[in-house]
Order: sequence, then C-alpha cells, then structure tokens
Amino acid sequence: MSELEQLHLEGGADLGAAPQKASEDLSGLRMVEALLFASSEPLSLEELTLRLPEGTDVLGLLEALQEMYAPRGVNVVQLAGKWCFRTAEDLSYLMYRNVEEQRKLSRAALETLAIIAYHQPVTRAEIEEIRGVSTSKGTLDVLLETTWIRMRGRRRTPGRPVTYGTTEQFLIHFGLENVKDLPGLEELKGAGLLDSAIPASFLVPTPSDDAALTEDEDPLEDGTLFDEETDETAGS
Repeated sequence: MSELEQLHLEGGADLGAAPQKASEDLSGLRMVEALLFASSEPLSLEELTLRLPEGTDVLGLLEALQEMYAPRGVNVVQLAGKWCFRTAEDLSYLMYRNVEEQRKLSRAALETLAIIAYHQPVTRAEIEEIRGVSTSKGTLDVLLETTWIRMRGRRRTPGRPVTYGTTEQFLIHFGLENVKDLPGLEELKGAGLLDSAIPASFLVPTPSDDAALTEDEDPLEDGTLFDEETDETAGS
C-alpha cells in the first residue's frame, strides 16, 4: 500500500506528524477526489488544474487516485482525454436491474454509427455506398439526437454534402480513450462480429476523429441545422 493510500484510508492519522509533502499530497488527493465525485461529467486535466491550488501536480494525483481505486467497486478512469469515476467493469452486471430500459437503436442505425466511427469524415451517400442500401434521414437524426455523432463540415464535391463524425460523448458512452481504441479486424473476428471466411483483401480502416477539417471539407455555414442532401428515398 502506498504512503498516499495509507494516509487516505486512515483518515484520522496525525497529519502534524507526517512529512509536509505527504500532507500536501493528501490534501490535493482529497480535492481531486471531491471534484471528480461531484461532477456529472468527466473533467479534463485543464479543468481540474484551474480549480486546484497553483503548482499542484494534478496528473500525479490523478494517477495516485487511479491506483488507489483500481481494486475497488468504482474506478478512476480516463475517457476521451477526461477523468471520471466509473463502476468497475466486472461489477457492471449489478447495475442492469436498476437501469431503465432504453430505446434500442435499429440495425440500420447501428450499421450507420459503425460506418461513421470507422470511416469518418463520411457523407450520407458514402454511408449508403458502404451499406449497399439507402439510409434514411431519420436514421441520421436519431444518431444526432444521441449526441454520438455530429455534422463536421461539407464535402468539396457537387451538392456539397454534409460530412459526419463521432463526438466526445460517443467515446465516453462506449468507454474509449480515443476512436483508435475501436476493435480491429482480428478483434472483430474473435468477437464473432465478422465472418471468419471474409475475403483476404477485406480491411478494417484505422479510424480517426481529428476535429480539424480535411482538405476536401469546408466548414458548415452559420445556422446549418440540417443535411441538404436529397431525402426522397425511404431508409432501411
């Protein structure tokens, strides 16, 4: 057990007898712990730094908390570059009975979300080309409502279609530090999500959710609230 952890668990320890550095570390540890516990959203290193005394080693305190909570029922985790408390993965099954049944996404929505995650930035027409069927505007609307995807910009092609990408909320919901943590080809096969007999030429793209627009994207105009692509076909 580390010195920080021992001091933290004892609570009533004689801080006056402890080294000054240990006392300061314990104080900072308690402040970081309190901020993470009270926040309804994950907090970034910058947000925590602004709320703590100047000169505090915030990253060091976060790592110490992460180590302390590792064997417990809740863990300190880093998601999408931010820090928060989360139920330990091996205990997540205990929460199911207390969670309200959420509306399930349709297969079309799940396929569309997967395509956006792996192929972003991607347009509706490109999604349809990959899926092999038309994609309803309503399917994209549902995904936009979840806040897991966003409209990034407009492709520099005729019609200037909207491009889509994933959001920070997508990473947080699915427990990812960044989009590159999505499973690759072998992992998908191992999970039974891909046919083991798929062609040898089949590739799973390396995803990227870089917020910067690509060379073939223009910024969205102010006030853009919808995709102006044709919506005549019914989705599947």
